[in-house]
This record gives sequence, C-alpha cells and structure tokens, in this order.
Amino acid sequence: MQTIPDTSVYMIAGYIIFFSVTIVYIISLFTRWKKLERDLKTLEEIDE
Repeated sequence: MQTIPDTSVYMIAGYIIFFSVTIVYIISLFTRWKKLERDLKTLEEIDE
C-alpha cells in the first residue's frame, strides 16, 4: 500500500507567498493613492 506524501509544507509556503504578494500589492496601492492625492493638490494649486 502506498503512503500519502506530506505536502503540508508546500501548503504553508503557498499561503505565505500569497499573503506576502497581497500585502505588497496593498502597500503599492496605498502609496499610489497618496501620490495621486499629492498630485491632485498640486494641480489644484496651479489652477488657482
């Protein structure tokens, strides 16, 4: 009878990679949002 290989390490590694990529993406969105707000403020000051 064959034994089932233990792949829990791969599952944990997959979750770590997924959450790491998600956190980096959220940080990227946050920094882009702040830069857009700063650019909008600059454009509004130029418009005045």
